[in-house]
Amino acid sequence: MPVRIRDLDAASAGAWDAFVRATPEATFFHLAPWAEVIRRAFGHRTYYAFAEQDGAIVGVLPLARMRTRLFGDLLASTPFCVYGGAVAATPEAAAALEAHAMDLRRRLGAPALEFRRLAAPDPGWTERPPLYFTFRKPITAFTDDVKGQEKNIPRKQRAEVRKAINRFNLTSVSDSDTDRLHRIYAESVRNLGSPVFPRRYFRLLAAAFPGEHDVTTVLHGDRPVAAVLNFHFRQEVLPYYGGGTREARGVSANDFMYWEVMRRAHRERGATSFDFGRSKLDTGAFDYKRNWGFEPTPLHYCYQLAEGARIPENNPNNPKYRLFIQAWKRMPVQLANLLGPPLVRGLG
Repeated sequence: MPVRIRDLDAASAGAWDAFVRATPEATFFHLAPWAEVIRRAFGHRTYYAFAEQDGAIVGVLPLARMRTRLFGDLLASTPFCVYGGAVAATPEAAAALEAHAMDLRRRLGAPALEFRRLAAPDPGWTERPPLYFTFRKPITAFTDDVKGQEKNIPRKQRAEVRKAINRFNLTSVSDSDTDRLHRIYAESVRNLGSPVFPRRYFRLLAAAFPGEHDVTTVLHGDRPVAAVLNFHFRQEVLPYYGGGTREARGVSANDFMYWEVMRRAHRERGATSFDFGRSKLDTGAFDYKRNWGFEPTPLHYCYQLAEGARIPENNPNNPKYRLFIQAWKRMPVQLANLLGPPLVRGLG
């Protein structure tokens, strides 16, 4: 039977996710619930398609169109996600999904089609010069003490974690309190000069992945000072959206938080791998992850462009956003929380 391309619907969602979970090249960000989250949180049209042959799914392609006045028009796989692109069991299915994506870009009139590749670029596509990097490594057995954890975190970070525990008496809780997380996250990204995601987005993510997320919150006494939303996929933990208050740095809260994420995921869920997410080259986050002993791996952002179109540059490294970033850092948090969600729709 030839390969057919079909749209994701409620009846096919279970088979879609079963294919993703069984396919090593697929990632957490290929799961079907992302389509509904992106639609409801940001109002973007999604175009999730799968390849079917002999009645079985043999490939999936998550796509969403970000179209805003400020940041342009992009058909991407996948916005608000680190990884994307078509994943297929056969070359025929991969080719059919790629052809479908290029035809969809033309029919929609979008100037650019973007695949966010983890392993390798798509042959024949235009690749962005390395800008985003991912950080992943195995995690091993944990003891009750931070000592003897050389394989998991370097000496300096072990010292910071011990300081957080012994000097500042930090503790952590693991639950699903995305509202508490959002309060901390909103302050953190404002301090960095970035618009905040809507609180609704975090709630939708928690509802979409009930058994595959948790929130790790660090307490200094009874005050939450840092928090992160983690995803769990196969045997890997992905701390995805996190931040800290101004108090956090002085009490080593961020180092303690990621230690707790790693320790809890390994002990409570059997995680054997830690995905520290993507960071841009020459940023503080990039250096922080390297200091934790993670080696950067370049992500391959690949494009099919309409005639005359350019690769989108909607990132903080673009010089035209520098004044905006500096002004945003000085904005009151309540005002930033009001203005941020409409802006961030185009910055996925």
